[in-house]
Amino acid sequence: MKTLVIFDLDGTLLNTISDLGNACNYALKKKGLLEHPLSSYNYMVGNGIRKLMERAAPDASEGMIDSLLCDFREYYDKHCTDTTKPYPGIRELLTKLREHGVRVAVATNKYQKAADKIIRHYFPEIDFEEIHGEQPDCPRKPDPSIIFAILGDHPTPKQEVLMVGDSAVDIETARRACVDSVGVTWGFRPVSELRKACAVNIVSTPDEILNLL
Repeated sequence: MKTLVIFDLDGTLLNTISDLGNACNYALKKKGLLEHPLSSYNYMVGNGIRKLMERAAPDASEGMIDSLLCDFREYYDKHCTDTTKPYPGIRELLTKLREHGVRVAVATNKYQKAADKIIRHYFPEIDFEEIHGEQPDCPRKPDPSIIFAILGDHPTPKQEVLMVGDSAVDIETARRACVDSVGVTWGFRPVSELRKACAVNIVSTPDEILNLL
């Protein structure tokens, strides 16, 4: 029986790609750099905003990346809920999990301030055990430290933990943490990536997660 389900955020709980892409394009345009189609950001996100900016501006210097990140945050902090939406069935899934006594948490490479804001904005009624975003003292996924940090705060046997995400980053994080993984097909990455990453389970609808508990 799973008693704790840890969710990725972007591409798993929420479709954030347009707001992320718009923020990145704002920063790029402000510096006179080439903007990208929003669809291309599906393959740039997932490893934190610094890596996102490095992928969006591969020829930029470290100093330029720092400046771009400041512009990104300036825009995203104000516009991170403009077009972002929960995926169909996610709110119902979270509600059912809590009703059945299953605890829920978030493990994301999104910086902490933004993670807190959008989770509280879209799921104010859900009692999350923890929202763990990118923090200076914790390596980003796929390093398993983020899972260990959550389990340190909320002790749970690993066999009772499920990690849910839409990318190989999430599946690899679960593998390194020695917890079961679920890959979701409604996110930013194709199912082929989930299979290649050896996801323990792959689901196409949120309700299917209930059957894995």
